[in-house]
Amino acid sequence: MKSIALAAALAVAAISAPAFAQPAPAAAPAAGAFSVEKTPISDIIKNEQAKAILEKALPPISQFYDQIGAMTLAQVAPMSQGALDDAKLKEIQAEFDKLK
Repeated sequence: MKSIALAAALAVAAISAPAFAQPAPAAAPAAGAFSVEKTPISDIIKNEQAKAILEKALPPISQFYDQIGAMTLAQVAPMSQGALDDAKLKEIQAEFDKLK
């Protein structure tokens, strides 16, 4: 049920999110440099290990990458109807911190 709520919330977030200026494409961050607070989702998914962590924690998120790519996980969290809470953000960050 949470995955349906997350999917719905992410769809609404994508529609209602303000347009963000898209900076010039940058190289993917070095492993271990990912942050749920600062790293745009589009940068996270450029790294296969980080992408796998994200998709394991939030399986339905992959269908929304094109809509929420400019946002960070922390920015998406308030719109996730509880599917991406503080505990989940900490869990994902802990996994990102293990990347080498």
